[in-house]
Amino acid sequence: MATTVVYPCSKINIGLHVLQKRDDGFHDIETLFVPHALSDVLEVTDAPEAAENVKLFLYGLPLPGPLMSNLCIRAYNLLSEHFHMTPVEIHLYKQIPAGTGLGGGSSDGAYCLQLLNRHFTLGLSQPELHSFALQLGSDVPFFIQQPPLSMCLASGRGDILEPFAMDLSQYRIELRFPPVSVSTAEAYSGVVPDNNRVSLRDLLLQPVDTWKYVIENDFEATIFKKYPQIEQYKQMLYQEGAVFASMTGSGSAVYGLFRI
Repeated sequence: MATTVVYPCSKINIGLHVLQKRDDGFHDIETLFVPHALSDVLEVTDAPEAAENVKLFLYGLPLPGPLMSNLCIRAYNLLSEHFHMTPVEIHLYKQIPAGTGLGGGSSDGAYCLQLLNRHFTLGLSQPELHSFALQLGSDVPFFIQQPPLSMCLASGRGDILEPFAMDLSQYRIELRFPPVSVSTAEAYSGVVPDNNRVSLRDLLLQPVDTWKYVIENDFEATIFKKYPQIEQYKQMLYQEGAVFASMTGSGSAVYGLFRI
């Protein structure tokens, strides 16, 4: 029985500007995606004959919602619309908490696309995988990169990616997990787009010591009002000596950069 194992990583966002609402219902944003080592474990095995097309087995941390809406299932179903694929079993061990803005679901979907591409020898190129990834979600394409992932400045829906060279080797990233979960839809419902500001690229070029004064995550304003404990976790990181702290993505996780 053929089997393949991969380790979908997480990400943090340094800065997140919501620029404008698009005609297609999405938002134009700019953000810096930075890969983080916290990872899930994903395995695909050939299913027994006469099995259903795809079955997901979930371990570790809980996931909200029906399993059939999981991005791993959706990745298989999406590819199976274009290729003949025999039944598989997907085993997902969750270590990246859901609803935290760390991109765990998107990463699982992206890694599953790549894993299935290899498992079935589909021969998909990186641009083709990117196209399939975007059909799963706006930030899924970031995780389609060939490992190891590199930090990228993201624009458009979050799908236009530009490698961004910045040395953070003198800093460690510490994560904190407030006991709440925030959905992306909930975060966007309260944000006010602003396309008249200094670009995030220019702000990132300033010394890291200044970031706390100039770099913002636009979701914080409304999310902190609804979930004040998230802001408390952020302030605790500063009290512990973080040079910069922020909520990542739409939350609820926060992180701090600490000098090594």
